[in-house]
Amino acid sequence: MTTFTLRVARAGQDDGELTALPERVYNLGSATVDPASALAHQEEVADVGVRIAFDRPAPRVYPMSVNSVTTDDTIGVHSGRTSGEVELVLVVQDGEVYVGVGSDHTDRELERHSIIWAKQYCPSVLGRRVRPLADVEAAWDRLVLESEVDGELYQRSPASVFLPPRDVIAALGARVTDLPKSYLVYCGTYTSLDKRIRFGTRWTARLRDPEGDSLELDYAVVDLLAEVEPDHRVPLRPTDQ
Repeated sequence: MTTFTLRVARAGQDDGELTALPERVYNLGSATVDPASALAHQEEVADVGVRIAFDRPAPRVYPMSVNSVTTDDTIGVHSGRTSGEVELVLVVQDGEVYVGVGSDHTDRELERHSIIWAKQYCPSVLGRRVRPLADVEAAWDRLVLESEVDGELYQRSPASVFLPPRDVIAALGARVTDLPKSYLVYCGTYTSLDKRIRFGTRWTARLRDPEGDSLELDYAVVDLLAEVEPDHRVPLRPTDQ
């Protein structure tokens, strides 16, 4: 079973430790309070050829294997057309809920064929620190989600544009058969500042509390195929031959 050793940040205390053993990962799409506020992100992924299943009610649920998530500082991919995006992550362990920050890294070429396959292929990155749900709820209206790509600000939005964590859990309970006691939820993302998908080699994401603790992650992206001499690279698709 995949195990994550995380630190729990509590107000006025030293970080504690949490051993999370999730049985499933659920990646949500369009999990915003106002469905219209998700349109800009839907439009920017459409610009790179991604088709969303609008006939399924939001928030759409993409179930993932737990081994698709990592806390590593470096991830490997196979093209230069992959990108991250900041997301709230719920860590539910034996019914207790913690909130962290993550990046749903995605291969945009593969996503043109299947959103769910693309999400399963690229590692979703999870920050190593989380906060108890009660602490996050008390600060909800002031929390800010941000991401950077190669040192440039890419996304910024209030956390409150997304469904509150308890509403996310309720939505999952209505959509998933036999929801396990321990799981992770990536709660969706907001549009980029310039409303276009960016590609890069270093990504930073944070859940920032202007009056308290902030949660962050930082990771590098390595194109593994680029390490092979050009004449010896296996084509990604038959049409590349």
